[in-house]
Parts: sequence; structure tokens; C-alpha cells
Amino acid sequence: MGNVVCIIMGGGRGTRLFPLTKDCCKPAVPLAGKYRLVDIPISNCINSGFKNIYILTQFNTRSLHTHINNTYKFDTFGGGKIEIFSAEQTSDGIGNWYEGTADAVRKNLRYFGNNPEDFAVILSGDQLYRMDISKLVQHHIDTFADVTVAAKAIACSKISSFGVLRTKNDFSIAEFIEKPKDPQFIDTFMLKDALRKRLKDQTDTPYALASMGIYVFKMSVLQEALNGQGSDFGHEIIPRLLGKVAIKAYIFDDYWEDIGTVRSFFETNLMLANSAPEFNFFDTTKPIYTQPKILPAAKISASHIHEVLIADGAIISNAVLRHCVIGERSIIRDHATLENVLMIGADHFEGTLEDKIMENSSKTVRIPQLGIGMHCSIKDCIIDQNARIGDHCVLSPHNKPSTFDYSEDMYIRDGVLCIGKNAVISDKTIF
Repeated sequence: MGNVVCIIMGGGRGTRLFPLTKDCCKPAVPLAGKYRLVDIPISNCINSGFKNIYILTQFNTRSLHTHINNTYKFDTFGGGKIEIFSAEQTSDGIGNWYEGTADAVRKNLRYFGNNPEDFAVILSGDQLYRMDISKLVQHHIDTFADVTVAAKAIACSKISSFGVLRTKNDFSIAEFIEKPKDPQFIDTFMLKDALRKRLKDQTDTPYALASMGIYVFKMSVLQEALNGQGSDFGHEIIPRLLGKVAIKAYIFDDYWEDIGTVRSFFETNLMLANSAPEFNFFDTTKPIYTQPKILPAAKISASHIHEVLIADGAIISNAVLRHCVIGERSIIRDHATLENVLMIGADHFEGTLEDKIMENSSKTVRIPQLGIGMHCSIKDCIIDQNARIGDHCVLSPHNKPSTFDYSEDMYIRDGVLCIGKNAVISDKTIF
């Protein structure tokens, strides 16, 4: 086997995750109280024995650079590296913005090596799953594939958001269509009995195979495929290669979630607070790595807690929390009630409430301290980093449009209320 190069797509502007991507790129968005989205594909690579990792990104990359540099350090003797390639202007005219996933790889091909025997694994930066990528690569070799597409069985009712594929008995991909919309056409991709029996779910739910946006290429095939037009793997490169090279499917039948929208991000995080979540961060055999931080343990006083994930440094006083994820350094004050809330937390602690009042004694409106004030009621909400919510606030997206821009600090996306990063919500705000 040649060397394996892992290439993680950092994504574009992340508009579907706005306002979470207002100040940071999609892979740097916090996850599960203490992680970042990019930790998932990086951890999968490391746990699979692959430590030659490149991350391609171009928007709001500062926080991503800081996280990667503070988290992943390979020793000299063990080998390995993680490099971040942002879009750049070069003297040979190769630079400028990435125009899609394939274009991003094309503009960085010179960094990945010229050995035609090597393999390139293309990974997404906004998914939650645990995969042994070495099995994916071995399947690629065993089936004599030029290109392998990782595929997941998705209910036909949800398949229109993905690339859908049809396979033959030898895993060859016969047809690949990106995000089909016609229900009758989708039904033609429904899994037949032979493939259906491979799934854990043996109910009568109709399934079709969806592309996970994860690919394995022979390096020589990748170079040839990108030596021409086409900016996106799913829309252009893969369909164009059908019938010209050997393209096989690798069927992955375990938990996988695409976290590309505010709704999916919100629901996936809250799922992790369930008593028996579908994805297990507590698996010590294949851990998810992230930046180690020196923080005190969470402190909880006289509170009612039901299905809540709480990160280090949180302080919760006499509150009621139901089905929540509470991030690092989150402060929740007396008599606050939170239900279905993802609180990302803060990147620092600050002084006492008395100090804050003195600093702002000349202002007509008190600036709340970091965190959530007293006697607040908050439902179905994402509270981004360093938000300040005053006392006696009532916040919920109920009975409001599913998409709504209330202010620079408050948005509704996919029916979820989003309190923006560094937001200041005054006392007695009712929304």
C-alpha cells in the first residue's frame, strides 16, 4: 500500500450554519460542549493510523488555526503532520478563492505528493461519525477501485438532501445523482433485498444509498480527474468519471449525521445529552481528541438537572435544566429555567457582578455579565460564545417565523432561536 493522504474539506462560507459561522469557519464551530467539528475527521484519521492530514479552508480561519495549533502536535519520532491550506494568490496564477470541493483540492495538489501509488482520502469537516478509515482504504484496494465513495443508507423521504447512488452486486456504482428532488425518481434508487439485508434496521422503511461526501482516490486518478473542468466532487467529478474508471461504493452502517444546517447542528448536540445517545463520546478505544484546557470542574448548586451534558468550568446555581448541552465556562444564575438549550459557553471568566455594575454605573442600561441572568426562561435556543443575557428574560422561537432576523444579536434559523456570539440581551427582554 502506498502512503495515505487525508484531505479535510473546511467548507465555504457555511451560510446554512449562520449565525454560528458569522465569525468562524464551519470546522471551528463548537460541538458537544468542548469539541470543534473539525475534531471528528481528524480523530478518525488518527485512530485509523493516518497522520498525514491537510485541511482546506478559506473563510474566517483564525479560530481554526488557533485550535489546530494548540491541539495537534505530533512528535518528531512518531511522525505525522496537520497542515491548513487557505485559499491564496500565487505568482503562477493558481490562487484565488476555492470554487468548490474539487477546486480546493486541485489548487493544492502540488502539496500532496506525486507518487501515483499513494491514496487520497477526501473527508468532510461538518459531520459526526466514527469510522475506521483504514477499512475504507482496504476495501478500495480489495475491490480494485480507482475511486471509492463511502455511502450510508438514508430513508428515501430524506434522500433529496444528499447525492444518491445505485450499485451493482460487486459494489460498482452504476448511477450517481446529486440531490434529486423528484420522489418517483428517488424511488427507483430504493435498496433491493440483497443490500437491504446488510442494514441494522430491518423495518419496512424504504432506504436508498446516499453519498457521505467521503471519497478514496488513487492519487494518479485524482490528478487526472482534476486536470480539467469541474469544481465539485459530487456534482461534477464523480458523475463524469462513471463508466471511465472503476468507481466502487463502501457501505457504512453506523451512526453518521451531516451537520450542515442550524437545525441538524442543534438536534445533534441535544442528542448527545440523551441518557443513551446514538454517538458515544465516552468510547476510550477510539477517542475524539480536542484541545486540552486547564479548567476547574463544573460547579452545580441546588439545581434540577435532567439529561444535561455539562462541560468543565460551568457554574450553575439554583437553576432548572432539561435536555441541554452546557459548554465550557457557562454561567447560569439563580432561578433560570432552560429547556432544549445549547449553550456554547465563554472563552474566559470575568469579575464579580458588583465589579460589573461599578464599571457601568454611568450607563442607563446595565450591561449583563457573561452567561445567563436570574429568573430567565429560555427554550429551543442556541446561545453562542460569550453571550450576555440579563435578568428576567423570556426567550423562545415559538409562534414566530422559522427564519427571522430580530437584531444583530438574535436570529431564528430552522425554527431555532440563535443568540449570537458576544450578544448582549438586556434585562427583561421578552422574545
